[in-house]
Amino acid sequence: MLRSTEDGDRYELLSPTALPKAGGFLWNQKMMIQITCRGYATAQFMQPEPSKYAHAPNLEAKTFMQPEQNYYAHHPGRFVYVKDEETGQLFSAPYEPVRAPLDRFVFSVGKSDVGWTIEHLGIRVELTLVIPTHDVVELWSVKITNLTARPRRVSVYPYFPFGYMSWMNQEAEWRSDLGGIVSNSITPYQKATDYFKNKFLKDKSYFLCETTPTSWEAMQQAFEGEGGLHAPSSLQQPELGRSDARYETPVAVVQYRAELKTDEQREYRFLFGPAYDDAEIRTVRDKYLSKEGFAQTASEYAAYIAKGRGCLQIETPDKHVDNFVNNWLPRQCYYHGDVNRLTTDPQTRNYLQDNMGMSYIKPEVARKAFLIAVAQQEKNGAMPDGILLAEGAELKYINQIPHTDHCIWLPVTLEAYLSETGDYALLKEEVKGMHGDTYTVFERFSRAMDWLLSARDERGLSYIAQGDWCDPLNMVGYKGKGVSGWQTVATAFALKLWADVCEHEGKADLAAQYRAGAKIVNDAANEHLWDGDWFARGITDDNVTFGIKKDTEGRIWLNPQTWSILSGAASTEQIARMLPEVDSQMSTPYGTVMFAPPYSGMREDVGRVTQKYPGSAENGSVYNHAAVFYVHSLYSIGETDRAYDVLRKMIPGPSEEDYVQRGQLPVYIPNYYRGAYQQYPRTAGRSSQLFNTGTVSWVYRSFIEGLCGLRGDAEGLCIQPQLPSSWDAIKVTRLFRDATFVIDIRRTADVTDVVVEFEGKVLPGARFTNIQPGATWLVAGALGQRIRVEEVEEFTRPIVVDGATTAREGDDLPEEAMVEQVVASSVPEISGIPQVDIDSPFSSTQEGQPEPTEPVVPISVLLFSGPPGPKECRGNVMMNIRLPKPGSQHSTPKCYNVPGISQCGTFVGNMDDGCQARLFNEPNCLTFANLAVFTPEQRAVGGLLRSIEITCGIKSEMPPPLNLPGIQLPPNAQAAVGKVNPKSNLDARNSNG
Repeated sequence: MLRSTEDGDRYELLSPTALPKAGGFLWNQKMMIQITCRGYATAQFMQPEPSKYAHAPNLEAKTFMQPEQNYYAHHPGRFVYVKDEETGQLFSAPYEPVRAPLDRFVFSVGKSDVGWTIEHLGIRVELTLVIPTHDVVELWSVKITNLTARPRRVSVYPYFPFGYMSWMNQEAEWRSDLGGIVSNSITPYQKATDYFKNKFLKDKSYFLCETTPTSWEAMQQAFEGEGGLHAPSSLQQPELGRSDARYETPVAVVQYRAELKTDEQREYRFLFGPAYDDAEIRTVRDKYLSKEGFAQTASEYAAYIAKGRGCLQIETPDKHVDNFVNNWLPRQCYYHGDVNRLTTDPQTRNYLQDNMGMSYIKPEVARKAFLIAVAQQEKNGAMPDGILLAEGAELKYINQIPHTDHCIWLPVTLEAYLSETGDYALLKEEVKGMHGDTYTVFERFSRAMDWLLSARDERGLSYIAQGDWCDPLNMVGYKGKGVSGWQTVATAFALKLWADVCEHEGKADLAAQYRAGAKIVNDAANEHLWDGDWFARGITDDNVTFGIKKDTEGRIWLNPQTWSILSGAASTEQIARMLPEVDSQMSTPYGTVMFAPPYSGMREDVGRVTQKYPGSAENGSVYNHAAVFYVHSLYSIGETDRAYDVLRKMIPGPSEEDYVQRGQLPVYIPNYYRGAYQQYPRTAGRSSQLFNTGTVSWVYRSFIEGLCGLRGDAEGLCIQPQLPSSWDAIKVTRLFRDATFVIDIRRTADVTDVVVEFEGKVLPGARFTNIQPGATWLVAGALGQRIRVEEVEEFTRPIVVDGATTAREGDDLPEEAMVEQVVASSVPEISGIPQVDIDSPFSSTQEGQPEPTEPVVPISVLLFSGPPGPKECRGNVMMNIRLPKPGSQHSTPKCYNVPGISQCGTFVGNMDDGCQARLFNEPNCLTFANLAVFTPEQRAVGGLLRSIEITCGIKSEMPPPLNLPGIQLPPNAQAAVGKVNPKSNLDARNSNG
């Protein structure tokens, strides 16, 4: 039902009905699209406020995504109808709207593209979606192949609905001058001043065709007729009606008639997106709508996404977790910090926590976020409810509701940034505020802590106003008296963190002041909120304590317990009482719920959280953001097994039953899974399908600092791994302050003490200091024994080109090694992660080579700039490596650096040559990604390649063929390789990733 590729770069779903809402998402800094396996899509772009270019068929709310989004026949999507002209039979790709039973279905979600392969009626349809790095446009490729032994006549109808664009003004028509269907609309407004705001909005949407279609349709009703979307009336006719839409719901449908011979394939390319005017449409068409434009865009976008690869690679007993942490978790963190959820006014807490994750990916982005945030501090030291990111932006929606927690997140997120970077110079930066005041970052943080201490009642408890971290707790304190149990202990934690920073900066008096304040706050929590076995959630305006034993609903809440551990409010004895209660009342097979039991109806002194459906969203769901706070607190006290159990449950799988119940691919963590496990077990665990969540920065932090125990501080890197008791070992590669740490740690019996030795001396606190940028350190040993740290040469192997040892790291490749450079003007850097094993997996070589029993082909490699397609590598040839025969003379592994980033390669040689190539994501053959075996036929092998290591003379047997269609090299590259067989069987060892 679900599988990942060997390198983990893709997940493939093999059924359109098993996980009907499962999908993937792509983004750049101007747009984002989430698309499901069945073809429904939700897309948004910024101008600068969020807008859409494909609409629902009626007026809709302005919110972008809804939890557990329901899809319906007319929901915006991207579809292709296919009609057999001989029989009249009809089906659609990916699955909607016809829903015909398919012979084959593959939904393939990659890091930088989304694709489908479906087969029905002897026809294969392949769809691929990519987007650019900057512009707002979808690039769609549609390939149609005849799989039968007879000629076929088919009609192909891409169907891209524009939807109901405007009640004021909307139309659409075929534009031959632009080569596509273009819709026009006017964004509705009432105020005269809004006219000037809307004047330059992109109110056009376009669907452009590289190949002129046979016919088209621009009016939704004319397309559907009486048949509806499952069997549109217009598809019963020989051609579409070529209608326009005049104040009628517009649509983009085009028709291609194709006569296909056996195995013949046709490819069509389309652009879909918004524009301000015709000139912009022409510019987009000229830039993207060609085979070369698509290939270059795919290459550049893959490089853009690769910038978010993160700082951690792990190898554990759980390979599913390895895949998620190594490939997909940093991608989701990168998305959050890269685009701030595509809003111009992110909530302050979200903005700070999302950028906390960038501390591990692009620290300079996190640094900038702190400066932007504190520049908007209020005069009294409070932080605003949202951070404005664009000129003219305003606080909207939830940011117009007063919350009291935003100051807390300053030291909480700063701790991660300082631990990762040691950049205490940030604190000395002077920042001019929005009110004209100027303070250093240190002073602004201190003012925020002073505000937290002031925002308390006579008991010393923190006011909640109309919400704290939990937005819908909006009626606990709306009269001005209610307090938050969570915010109280969270304030104490923030104060203690800031006191540590003050001490580091030589401000002993301030440190003592804030620690004293934290103790006062913790004491107040214990006096007024401890209920015998756990801490209460708060006290209402009417002085009613809630989240306590006598409550039948909302009895126990997770956050107060978590943060009382972090703040020190909870003693060892209290923790021993709390944790079993969390286990028994809040733990489910899908994670730990936010509180239990969920509310079944409105409680007016608590708020709208009680009105949400039981087990959904904040009303008692497995709200992963709260759960990962709990994980962080558990690692802080050495509760390793509990921490990992909660952490692992955030990731879907690995059982098929779990995937089906959650309904989501393991390519992101959603903001929640349904709770109410006791009340509604049928729906418990169901994913919200929302990937916007502050959870992921904390999850990444928990894997880095908690599980792997590789946490930085002002002096260096502390090595304190916390392995679950069921694990015997872990291998980790950690990038830290421009150095690389390669970790190989084993468990001995039940001993967990960590003793680290360097140059014969035990390192105090298991902390490694004096880290030199560019150095590589091997850290190996067993828990309970001495773990040794040794510096190794960053790279000791020669870089070899065309059989000649010519260069070392940093040297340029000879000119003859490069056939054609990438089209892009520059190749972005990728932050790399060397792997533990960089040696050839084969320890012996074969000296002699028998006479070949197959046509002789040269030993050669072609590397391309574009990604792999179903039958060929895309893009331009970047590098051509040819080795003289016989292969036995190349038995020593040799490394080749690629002049840039290659996404696909072909590896040709006779089986008797015994050649293989190990593919690496970084220069100098570091960060192993894939293995390619040289064969006489062409096979496209994908990945982001910066270097390859070639070894020949390996004696191995060819496995039986899989009888899959072959992969043909582009015609313009044939001469670079020599005579090859264009049709071949795909070796199981060659992974098309």
